[in-house]
Amino acid sequence: MADLIEIKGIRSFGYHGVFESEKTTGQDFYVDVVLEVDLTRASVSDDVADTINYAEVTDLVIKEITGAPVSLIEKLAGNIADRIKATYPQAAAISVTVHKPQAPVNAEVKDISVTINR
Repeated sequence: MADLIEIKGIRSFGYHGVFESEKTTGQDFYVDVVLEVDLTRASVSDDVADTINYAEVTDLVIKEITGAPVSLIEKLAGNIADRIKATYPQAAAISVTVHKPQAPVNAEVKDISVTINR
């Protein structure tokens, strides 16, 4: 069984979307991150240096959400996953889900999301 660090519901405001109105008005995005990482050392040492600092990961996600607009949440999720992998190579696997609950669709939906695995 793999050790996991999970961060759910990171919320920030961004300007991502296919439509110009989305890039102008913006909306809330929510991101979930799951990191597969060996936490054996951290579980013994009790030292943040022996794990992946979830506060730093959260900051990284917010910087991506508030950064340069992209058209697709697939691209946003990929950017986040790639940046986490580059920053924390000790992560054996990364899963990033981007939620866009106010996506402009012709039906009432609770949520629209994409998940990228690296």
